[in-house]
Amino acid sequence: MRFIAFDLETTGTLPGVDQICEIGAVLFDENGQPETIFATLINPGIPMPEGASRVNGIKDEMLVGQPKVTDVLDAFAEFCGDIPVVAHNAAFDAAFLISDIKKHETSAPRGVILDTLPLARKVYPGLANYKLGTLVQHLGIKSTNFHRAEEDASYCGQLFHKMISRLSPNGVAPTLATLVSLTGKPEQRFPQIEKQPKQLGLLDLA
Repeated sequence: MRFIAFDLETTGTLPGVDQICEIGAVLFDENGQPETIFATLINPGIPMPEGASRVNGIKDEMLVGQPKVTDVLDAFAEFCGDIPVVAHNAAFDAAFLISDIKKHETSAPRGVILDTLPLARKVYPGLANYKLGTLVQHLGIKSTNFHRAEEDASYCGQLFHKMISRLSPNGVAPTLATLVSLTGKPEQRFPQIEKQPKQLGLLDLA
């Protein structure tokens, strides 16, 4: 199954208040090999908070001259198309994207959203925790930096492929419906917004 693993870095934890400052996405082929990468820093339009910078290493000077999120979302949606998209703790990343997609009326990925966090709890029971770094170490996935979008997207994709392989004992990969069922959540997709024409604020003089 071809899929896209993605990750965001943000200025904080509150969608609609804090802002996306980096998107990373990796398209994986049926054999779990990376095909294409979509990665960009994003100028969030606000100073980078010290706490967030300590986590992801992204500093204000790195964001000068980078595109705004409105210049990136349509391109990201085109990159993803209708391919399933995968993230670790997907609800967090999806909430930020959905907030901006609705606010700016941009295109959105059309594929099913899958979350490797609940899947990992089912596939690898008994671990101390299910942080991405813990899973990467447990599975022997080669790693360098964490908390940068492209790298974390790559780790997430490798994790997902290993879980797919583990769930395919007879060489038959699980269906999307099965994977969604294993997350214990309803199927999730990004909203598809039709851009509305802007109307002039005319006074009703009648």
